[in-house]
Amino acid sequence: MTSGDGPLNGNGPRPGSAGWPASVTAWPEDGRSDAARVDRGLVDGVRRRLAGTGASATSAQVAAALRAEAGPHGGRDRLALTTALRSELTGLGPLDPLLADPAVTDVLVNAPDDVWVDGGDGLRRSTVSFEDDEAVRRLAVRLAVAAGRRLDTASPFVDARLPDGSRLHAVLPPIASRGTCLSLRIPRHRGFTLAGLATAGSLTPGMVAVLEAMVAARLPTLVSGGTGSGKTTLLGALCGLVDPSERLVIVEDAAELTVPHPHAVRMEARPANVEGAGAVGLRDLVRQALRMRPDRLVVGEVRGTEVVDLLVALNTGHEGGMSTVHANSPRDVPARMEALAALAGLGREALHSQLAAAVATVVHLERPRHGPRTVAEIAVLTRGPDQLVRSLPAVRRGPDGPGTGLLVAAGAPLIARMIHDRGVGVPELLLRPPGAGFPPDGPAGSDGSDVGDGDRLTGATAGSDPWSQPW
Repeated sequence: MTSGDGPLNGNGPRPGSAGWPASVTAWPEDGRSDAARVDRGLVDGVRRRLAGTGASATSAQVAAALRAEAGPHGGRDRLALTTALRSELTGLGPLDPLLADPAVTDVLVNAPDDVWVDGGDGLRRSTVSFEDDEAVRRLAVRLAVAAGRRLDTASPFVDARLPDGSRLHAVLPPIASRGTCLSLRIPRHRGFTLAGLATAGSLTPGMVAVLEAMVAARLPTLVSGGTGSGKTTLLGALCGLVDPSERLVIVEDAAELTVPHPHAVRMEARPANVEGAGAVGLRDLVRQALRMRPDRLVVGEVRGTEVVDLLVALNTGHEGGMSTVHANSPRDVPARMEALAALAGLGREALHSQLAAAVATVVHLERPRHGPRTVAEIAVLTRGPDQLVRSLPAVRRGPDGPGTGLLVAAGAPLIARMIHDRGVGVPELLLRPPGAGFPPDGPAGSDGSDVGDGDRLTGATAGSDPWSQPW
């Protein structure tokens, strides 16, 4: 995706000097990439020639069309122009240099001169810019067409997956008041292991041992967190722990999971075509997955009525299933599931009955403003005196981050018991006693109401942490 050696990246003559191509009008110091500096008329001319011949925009075909349109250039000039033109015609234009960085996960275009990038350590503003809003719009429309979707005045927004697996979202003006907005989520084609995530600081070795035991014991698990917190990455790592002899059937709205498993079958939802027909939703795919003899069912994310089919599947012998859900904290997961189930007409009492029987544990991730995404808490789902499901904390990071160690809470013995009952060795961390400051009956009071972290603490002294002691 880089422009190679040539005048456009600073290794050739300067503007106005001998050998400088007239079709390039600015020097790289203006903060714009090669494609943004190529003359618009030259791009249109090359595009017309390629369209007239019916040729694909390979490097050779673009070079031939360039020679026919603009005459011969020097070797390095021609290579630079060909690369820039191909990026403009078939690539991501000015965004190509950003996506050449393997650490980049998100690219966000708010306006022609307002481009942001996330390299895993939070958003930062890029020096990349577009000529004008029309250039951003052209790119967004071309990407939408490549994904088989429509983006125009009548349909001013699109959410689609590109052929390389990237997730595209675009909104056109006047819906987007500042101009065309473009968001790209770049998939990681190399999956992470739990050990790799621990090395990166996303979780501790103690948490790794607990998660490994949970997967081996086939405890059905939800991975929760906010947008961009790393839910999909962690879910892929957990799937990689599944025994190779087990058959995984994976259902996703958009194929984002990287699963290092030898026996994984994948299905992806399909949106409706321009006529509004042909849609295949997650709910349809979950039902089909149950007929494919899965040892474990994995749903990339539950965000709608498919939550009902997932819970039914996990309650009919398909143990060890996993999925992700958006939630601000583990305590919010039951309420989130309740809201999703309501979309399918499932009542509150029925949802909590299904949830209590179907899901055992929740792994919650957080995305701090600075630093790596982290596994903040492992919790167990249990029913309170009012028969409603609550999230009971088991293990979490210390209040000041990784340096303070792990805090063990009242849910740890429940997870330890489930792991032991299924014939799997219990990690040492779960055998530690919960802190004396944590209520013996969990976070719910005798009347069934939720008790906050600092309320009605038995034996807690002023200023002590109600969760536990760090280990």
